[in-house]
Amino acid sequence: MIALLFQLLPALLALTISYRAAILLYNIFCSPLKNIPGPILARVTDLWYVNRIRKGHFERDNILLHRKYGSIVRYGPRRYSFDHPEAAQVIYGIGKADKFAKSSFFRAFTTPNPEQPSVFAHENIKEHAQLRRLYQSTHAMSALISYEGFVDECSDLFDQRLREMAGDSASPTMSPLIDLGKWLQCYAFDVISMITYSKRLGFLDQGVDIAGVMESLEGFLSYASVIGVYPRLHPLLFHVRNCLAGNTGSGIQYVLQFTEKLMKEHQAKPKNLDLDDENKQRMDFLSKYVARHRKDPLTYNDWYVLSGCASNMTAGSDTTGISLSAIMYFLITSPKVLGRLRQEVAKHQERALHPCHFSFKEVQGMEYLQAVIKEGLRLHPAVGQPLERIVPEGGATIAGQFFPEGTIVGVNCWVEHYSSAFGPDPDAFRPERWLDSDKSRLEVMNSHWMPFGMGARTCIGRHISILEISKLIPRLIRDFDFTFPEGAKEFKTNNRWFVKPQGFRVQVHARN
Repeated sequence: MIALLFQLLPALLALTISYRAAILLYNIFCSPLKNIPGPILARVTDLWYVNRIRKGHFERDNILLHRKYGSIVRYGPRRYSFDHPEAAQVIYGIGKADKFAKSSFFRAFTTPNPEQPSVFAHENIKEHAQLRRLYQSTHAMSALISYEGFVDECSDLFDQRLREMAGDSASPTMSPLIDLGKWLQCYAFDVISMITYSKRLGFLDQGVDIAGVMESLEGFLSYASVIGVYPRLHPLLFHVRNCLAGNTGSGIQYVLQFTEKLMKEHQAKPKNLDLDDENKQRMDFLSKYVARHRKDPLTYNDWYVLSGCASNMTAGSDTTGISLSAIMYFLITSPKVLGRLRQEVAKHQERALHPCHFSFKEVQGMEYLQAVIKEGLRLHPAVGQPLERIVPEGGATIAGQFFPEGTIVGVNCWVEHYSSAFGPDPDAFRPERWLDSDKSRLEVMNSHWMPFGMGARTCIGRHISILEISKLIPRLIRDFDFTFPEGAKEFKTNNRWFVKPQGFRVQVHARN
């Protein structure tokens, strides 16, 4: 038997090579998509894409590809990116997203166990919609008022930490440098852990990476952003990575184990909660999920509780921290914008209900602040790779080109946000574009603004992220001055799915 297998191996290898060669020849000479331009290597292998991901700047690479090749670009043998006014609406728009399913790329962002579905990665459109509905109310706009106290508590501690690190305003050149990007991520982590567990993980208290959670998540994203291109490797490599990491697990597995521990502690101390009034109480996510689990354990099973909390921690911290860093960078390097925003904040401070905190209702009324946030999220959306989808049965016409079913198509938020849809100066940080444009221009810009995605798969936590950003930014610029050391204004980033700042170091001085 073994001898027979050895005899068959060369034949199987030859068959595999022949099959791959046939597909390659078809893609080059016979495919209806053979004329779509792109890098030569990307026509024959996904390794071109993997190599660009590895270099850490695919968001910029993707923009340059379109400026070189046009509105449709091939970045893999079956992968196509778009920079076209209609593409995003066709692929993700309301009424369309129920046809274009997520690609298998996203499998690498969750566990390979089919009994543990993920709202983020689920490929089945109908099942995703059912799963998302189970979490919808906790992330709804109406629920935000119940989370404000959590945000204010962390904002107070962050303010305290900045004052402790602030330099002497009389000697600005002698001020110590702080990694503002790291501290903003600490803030985002502790806020989301408060909202999730009513308990800070302690990032702001200690100013360090608690239990290596940040490093673990960064490693997980480095893994997922590459292995997602080859999702068949994920079931094996996922378990290998966790075995090598030992008892603590790695990446998402670490966070799941950490969450499970807190979940058991919570269940050991039962609370009587009224779910009918949950949006008016100061209730964390875990309390809400456990209460639902007790009421209907079949629908809201253990995985529902565990996954809901863990997803908050993994997705809700990085995206908000990145967005805060980007907005602060744009403000620090745009003195006129910063000055105008400070004037608006000062005017609202005069009638604010609290001497330190602005309520979410108050910051929503700050017109220029909202324009600054919107412009910051436009110029630096957190995700820097195409949001891949699968062309549905029967194929689809996108940007005037027909794509057969099964083709991978997607729009990169960075490509969309740096397009001419935002006027003749898409590379410029100009919040006024959201205030001075006429109604028709605003409609166009809003239809292309997608920092949280678009359509039925829009980020479920977007309202919470906007809550955190809207409440913190005015407080930071009201209470502190931030400056770069001489000759160090570059905003360095590394793209591993999320485009994260690297070494965002500034000098801080208290203003009051």
